[in-house]
Amino acid sequence: MLLLGIDLGSSSVKASVIDGNSGKCLATATSPAEEMKIIALKPGWAEQKADIWWSNLKSSITDCAHKLGNTSSKIGAIGISYQMHGLVAVDNNNKILRNPIIWCDSRAVDYGKEALAALGNEYCLSHLLNSPGNFTASKLAWVKENEPELFSKINKIMLPGDYIALKLTGEIRTSYTGLSEGIFWDFSRNRVSNELLDYYGFPSSLLPEAGDSFSIGGYLLKSVADELGLPEGIPVSYRAGDQPNNALSLNVLNPGEVAATAGTSGVIYGVTSVKKADPQSRVNTFLHVNHTLSKNSLGVLLCINGTGILNSWLKRNMAEGMSYDDMNKMAIKVPAGSEGLSILPFGNGSERMLGNSDNGAQFAGLNFNIHSKAHFFRAAQEGIAFSFRYGLEIMRETGIEPELLKAGEANMFLSRVFREAVSCITGTVIKLYNTDGSIGAARGAGIGCGFYKSENEAFNGLVAVGTTEPDKLKTVIYEEAYLKWKDLLAGA
Repeated sequence: MLLLGIDLGSSSVKASVIDGNSGKCLATATSPAEEMKIIALKPGWAEQKADIWWSNLKSSITDCAHKLGNTSSKIGAIGISYQMHGLVAVDNNNKILRNPIIWCDSRAVDYGKEALAALGNEYCLSHLLNSPGNFTASKLAWVKENEPELFSKINKIMLPGDYIALKLTGEIRTSYTGLSEGIFWDFSRNRVSNELLDYYGFPSSLLPEAGDSFSIGGYLLKSVADELGLPEGIPVSYRAGDQPNNALSLNVLNPGEVAATAGTSGVIYGVTSVKKADPQSRVNTFLHVNHTLSKNSLGVLLCINGTGILNSWLKRNMAEGMSYDDMNKMAIKVPAGSEGLSILPFGNGSERMLGNSDNGAQFAGLNFNIHSKAHFFRAAQEGIAFSFRYGLEIMRETGIEPELLKAGEANMFLSRVFREAVSCITGTVIKLYNTDGSIGAARGAGIGCGFYKSENEAFNGLVAVGTTEPDKLKTVIYEEAYLKWKDLLAGA
């Protein structure tokens, strides 16, 4: 059997098809060639058009089907990974009512703060394991207050991946993991939080029916199958947010294991069985993909909004005509520490690990006689690595103590400068694997449809392709640069 994985990001949509037995990737495609547009009607807002998601998904899948030729008929299951914490609202006819509000949108921060005060810190940290913050529930509260006529027309709300599944199958469903990422889940009672719904005035009917991440949530419609060049009736048997899915793609499923990623945002994600919240909700706990109503599995997530998006900003504004590889080659020629140039990468909305403040990106220590484009390219990667260290210090307070970070051979982890900076400043070994989110979603589909008899069987073909260990000399340099970076952050 072949397995199709879809990864709906905020920059692009990637599709991959793997051979279920060997785990080998047979076809992969990404659309569009440039990043998808994020709509910011006001400072701190972030929306995207759902039809752009769908058109790029179709392009990626049909490209894969074309590469496979007749063997595309052997695709037997579909898995979906998606950008987390978004809000998609549809009416009784499943028509989109407004542009989806995506994960890095900051408009609902105050709604989350008010909910925390009203529900009480003790309730939120013991039952929700988080502040309501700027997550999906608070985004919906913003719509309820600011767009009441539109709110009255909502039949169901969904996460971005749920919407993609709806387009594929005609079925509106979600997962327990998805409910937790929207901060709808009561971890103590193992169900939706009625207290949260009551506070915000949301009828429970707005939420889709939920199931395990590994479960069949519908079957591919004939009309869609014909359009995509796939067999009718393929089950959609897995869905998960991009960060839990990234962990799955790296076989990070057990307590103590930790995954990392650095795409548009940067994430460290550790698996635990302990229900322990950060008192300030700077890092967040969600249900992991292998959580079921009878098995407790949690993921603690550190998210840094301004990661790859900083690198792409530099590419657009300082590196016209250059590739990321070109930028990395320039950066590696600059000494560790960037000769005093420091960059705060926080220019993509409110940062949870900074208490939901929106500090903006900052440059400091610029010397016109020393620094060049190459210094900016390196300082950006080091600044992102320093933000990983800053967040990891918070995660350690919740019991996540990584010595090994697993990451896919993709995005910023392709850069040796970035890998070395993260390894040195966090004191961890970084191991890269031949996987990404779309391949992880394909493996998840195989688990969900029952093709794999156990989770372990799903990781045939997962191979470590590189290891980075801390360099003692560079660690000393980075420690000094990190202290300056922290001083800059403290004054931001």
